[in-house]
Amino acid sequence: MATDHAPTASSPSGETPLRVLLPQLLPALVVGVTASLLFLGISALAEQFQEVLWNDLPDALGIGGYSSLWIIIMLTATGVAVGLVIWKAPGHAGPDPASTGLGGAPIAPGVVPGLLLAGVLALAGGVSLGPENPIIATNIALAYWLGRKAQPSLPGAVWVSLASAATIGALFGTPVAAALVISEALAGQPGRGSLWDRLFAPLVAAGAGSMTTQLLAEPSFALGLPPLTDPGWGDLLAALVIASAAAVFGLASCYLLPYVHAAFRRLRHPMVMLPLGGLVLGLLGALGGHLTLFKGLEEVKELTSSIGGRSSGELATLAVVKLLALLVAASCGFRGGRIFPAVFIGAAFGLLAQALVPEVHPAVAVSSAVLGVLLATTRQGWISLFTGAVLAASPAMLALLCLASLPAWLIVTGRPQLELDEHGRPLL
Repeated sequence: MATDHAPTASSPSGETPLRVLLPQLLPALVVGVTASLLFLGISALAEQFQEVLWNDLPDALGIGGYSSLWIIIMLTATGVAVGLVIWKAPGHAGPDPASTGLGGAPIAPGVVPGLLLAGVLALAGGVSLGPENPIIATNIALAYWLGRKAQPSLPGAVWVSLASAATIGALFGTPVAAALVISEALAGQPGRGSLWDRLFAPLVAAGAGSMTTQLLAEPSFALGLPPLTDPGWGDLLAALVIASAAAVFGLASCYLLPYVHAAFRRLRHPMVMLPLGGLVLGLLGALGGHLTLFKGLEEVKELTSSIGGRSSGELATLAVVKLLALLVAASCGFRGGRIFPAVFIGAAFGLLAQALVPEVHPAVAVSSAVLGVLLATTRQGWISLFTGAVLAASPAMLALLCLASLPAWLIVTGRPQLELDEHGRPLL
């Protein structure tokens, strides 16, 4: 996925790195805290709205909140509401989500309200997309606009990098994720100064963002999987096979995206594309059940809380339905990110592998499958490794995942990503 430019700590006119880095400290702290507060505020608003739509309203009407009828009605209505926002809001609520990744160029500040409204409606309405893309785009836009006014001596790229790092830190509740993403982006960019000089300000922003989130919300990605304490050759073999198979499964969505996206683009108008997309998502949700709705983070915890309680057929249905839901949501114009739904897809795929071969350790199955799906859909190796490792919360998994990433990477590298360019062509 696209990443933004990180600032460099070059030293013009003989300045020491210390004199370059210290002026970035306060802006990084401010951006970090602000980015986290915006993320938490939007998430809380979406959760409150979700409670009304999926519990209070159906209870008042005497309808089951997760009945097939209500799922279809709600997703279609969400498509109508988001379609109206995209049609009428300034800037049409931002660029096509199928052609945007984590970060990117700053959007105009006037586009931010429509983007946030479209994102909140999608999150609350049950669309299979996460909050990361709209939140990062919003924080980048605001930091870039306000930062250049408050401290014009800092380059615009600095504000973009700080906002991106801060939001990733807030989303994952740790600055490690942001450091990995930024270091991966820096690998392909020229710049003077050591890597840690160039990471200094983004890490401050990410740390401030993650600590704010931790203090106010206490997020956790741990799934409560049985810990892997003594990995053996069988665990390594399972990790290699499952990660590779999951990568192939995830690649299916990448190859299908241009065709599904083109089909929706032929409808031209958002008030046709989004309601139809919502209807399709409603039908998929009725087929897959409530676990295949929403961004997927809470749902994946529910899924892994009952290991062995679902048949292989049920788990296969969950994985396929969620993959199709992510594909449709990203193609028809709903605003949202793709990482959190991809984690659910990987977890369902891993539990399917464990159901087919019960001897496979659950932590190995789930973490390896999440690694494979994320490698296929994001093409970001470090963040895929990090996510797989934190889900298992088992240090012994890290070595297995590092090795499992190698054949999975050979499968996905050079293949289409789950992202398109401005012309609708897949990114490689």
